[in-house]
Amino acid sequence: MRVLVTGASGLIGRAFLASDEAADLDLVATDLSPRDADVAALDVRDPAACRRAVDGVDAVLHLAADPDPFADLVTSVLPVNVIGTYHVLAAAEAVSVPRFVWSSSIWAIAGYPEDHLVLETDAPRPGSHYGVGKAACEALCAAHATWSSTTSVSVRIGAYGPRPEPGDSDREQRAWLSVRDANRLLRLALSADIDGHEVVHGVSANDHPLVSLERTTSLLGYEPLDRGGVRR
Repeated sequence: MRVLVTGASGLIGRAFLASDEAADLDLVATDLSPRDADVAALDVRDPAACRRAVDGVDAVLHLAADPDPFADLVTSVLPVNVIGTYHVLAAAEAVSVPRFVWSSSIWAIAGYPEDHLVLETDAPRPGSHYGVGKAACEALCAAHATWSSTTSVSVRIGAYGPRPEPGDSDREQRAWLSVRDANRLLRLALSADIDGHEVVHGVSANDHPLVSLERTTSLLGYEPLDRGGVRR
């Protein structure tokens, strides 16, 4: 499988490219500011460049975005996270790329009360303008799936990275996503048999989780290997 990866020099992208989960993939790695010789430059705000980048690929893993959860709506969220995602998705759709996987965020549903277990089918309720951008792109993928052959998976990435420390916030611990669980989840999303557009949750097997994994497991066969969360 030949896979275009945007945002390949970011935390999630670099870890995925180096993982065993990506070992059998033919990766076309791109980033706005490449850090490695095998990563090509790509500005997702440039629709023509996006069209060239998708040529000949079987899937897209779209990770490029401003990752700041408090990014400014007008200067960053809209032009980079929303319009940039549109350009990559539209380019993939134009050449009938079968699968589009992208990094949504649990910020898209951070507005729910913490005692509400959010289901994959629950409507977005953003907790910041960054979350508004992610929610908008989930809707964008859902819309495009109604008229194109490109299926898409919106992966609501949780608190990604090393295991949270005891002093970290309750929300971070309950929404933790380990690096190896993220790599596995993204690999499954690239090849799972789905129709249209699906939202899945990117968290590890945490105690007192903020979000459900029931549909994610059913759709993708995802079984987290790591466990975090707040023990009560």
